[in-house]
Amino acid sequence: MYEEPYRWVEAIENRRQYLQDQLKQGSPIVAISFSDGIVILTINRGTSKLYEIYDRIALAGMGHPADLEKLRFQMLDLAHVEGFQRSPSDVTGARLVKYGIAPVIKDAFEEIFKAPYISKILIAELGEKQMHDRFVQLDYDGSFQESTTTAVIGATGEVQSHMLAYLKTRHAELGKSLELVLNAALFTWAVGSLQQNHRDARQDESTGSDRQDMSASSEFPDEQKIQEHLQTVFSEMTLECVVLDRTLSCPSKYRPLLRDEIRSLLLTMLFEQ
Repeated sequence: MYEEPYRWVEAIENRRQYLQDQLKQGSPIVAISFSDGIVILTINRGTSKLYEIYDRIALAGMGHPADLEKLRFQMLDLAHVEGFQRSPSDVTGARLVKYGIAPVIKDAFEEIFKAPYISKILIAELGEKQMHDRFVQLDYDGSFQESTTTAVIGATGEVQSHMLAYLKTRHAELGKSLELVLNAALFTWAVGSLQQNHRDARQDESTGSDRQDMSASSEFPDEQKIQEHLQTVFSEMTLECVVLDRTLSCPSKYRPLLRDEIRSLLLTMLFEQ
């Protein structure tokens, strides 16, 4: 009888390790607030990872496509019921997470006889002004954190910290034009992707000093290495980017960027054949 709590804790730890292993090959996600809206960017293998949830709310996800679809439909239903029964202004990203899918994900994670959601989610909500933009990052265990200005999702907390640290080095470009923000987001994605690859390559090295050195490293790949990595990635995968556009006059602010527009905005020559 006394062993049951310990068995549950052990099962939860095994489940956490399983989910981390499943997510380690996922594509990072970057979201940046700027004067005209919010840029959200990732790279996929053909299955979309960015979705519109409500007029000013977007969802970006890393994980199993089927689980992301389940969560997306739950959020869509909740958002539209909330908007119909109350008012559109009552539909917020934080409310959808805190009272909607976070408890669902937490229950699935802690109920060892149910399949957990293989997913990490980022909710972006566009405000009337840039200072009112909000992000909510939701983990596979139902825990979440809120932020403003920027938000990222990576396979691990270490990768996310590395990406955020890199974004700080591009601080002068943030909050300005779509062109500068898009380039900063793309390079941040590459930094996260390279960090994930680096972590996987060193996973077999089990010494504590190696892990500490890797997590504490403040060095970032140079621009040439980043561009080479992106060129390799673009030969196999597709860049996906959307903008929650504050300048649009219609109620829906969700605007996917087409390939030609992305090509014209990028400062790099990645799309040249």
